[in-house]
Order: sequence, then structure tokens, then C-alpha cells
Amino acid sequence: MIYIDTSRLILRDWEGRDVEPFCRLNADEKVMTYFPKTLTTNETNEFYHTIISEFEACGFGLYAVESKQDKAFIGFIGFHRATFDADFTPCIEIGWRLKKEAWGQGLATEGAAACLKYGFNELGFSDVYSFTADVNQPSKNVMKKIGMRYLKTFNHPRVESASPLCKHVLFHANPHPIPLR
Repeated sequence: MIYIDTSRLILRDWEGRDVEPFCRLNADEKVMTYFPKTLTTNETNEFYHTIISEFEACGFGLYAVESKQDKAFIGFIGFHRATFDADFTPCIEIGWRLKKEAWGQGLATEGAAACLKYGFNELGFSDVYSFTADVNQPSKNVMKKIGMRYLKTFNHPRVESASPLCKHVLFHANPHPIPLR
């Protein structure tokens, strides 16, 4: 099923043919720079099954992203129920991960903006959060470009405290933001 259709992207259900490029995506050191580690094939398969289970349980999830230009799988953009221990969880998180060949073209911003709109208008979300390692400037830029607002910095409880990836930033969006005065 296609959930979201933009000028250059299709956000859709996952298909069996997506698993192999998904494994390559998660094993790419450059793609995984702002994550604690790359994922093995087994870990990616577990992640894939977690994504499918979340769709079945919640009716939403991390959508497979396909380029309209060549019909190739380029990553994921979508929603996840974040449940780790923090003062803002459980919450709906929006996130993305695209192969490096898709970077620098505005595709993450295009897909995430459409996804955020879909979450508010079709899924009825009242709040959506996004977070990333503070050093991940590209993702912070996407969060700002799609209209999310910085809330705070926090230490991610699932990242070792000595890691440069522990310090995270939290962004928020809702369908009716309160204007700044």
C-alpha cells in the first residue's frame, strides 16, 4: 500500500525485495555515523520484523521509501513509538534513514514534511517528536526545515554516557503550534 506520494518519493509498505538493500543501508558506516554501531544482517532482519509488527499493532510505522525516478528502495521515513525511559516518552517519533546516494537532494526533508502532514491530518497525531545525537547536524537541519521546534538537550539512556552520541537534542511538532511572542 502507498501511504504518501510526493513529487519524487513513494512512502509505502515494505516488500520482501527491500530486505537486501535495507541490510546494506544499516551496514554502511557512513549512513550509521550518528548511531552507536552498524547493524549486522541478523540485527537488520530483527529491525525489519519490528517495523512490520509495529504496523500491525499501530497502523503506522517506518515507511519504506522508493525513488520515483528509478523505483529503487532508498531507505525509510516514518513514525515509531519511542518507549525508552525519558520524561517525554512514550511518544510518537518521526525519523528517517536514507542511503548516502540520496543525500543532499532534499529527499529526507521532502519525505519527512509529507509524513508529518500525514501524521497530523490522516492519523490524528496531536504531537510528534524527533531526536538525534547533538552532533548530527544534517538531521537537525531536516527537523528545522519541516517546522519542528527545539525543546531541549538530553542524554539518551540507551547510549553509553562516554559516547559523543549520548547527548541528544529533542524537537517537537504539533498541528497548531503556539506562536512565539
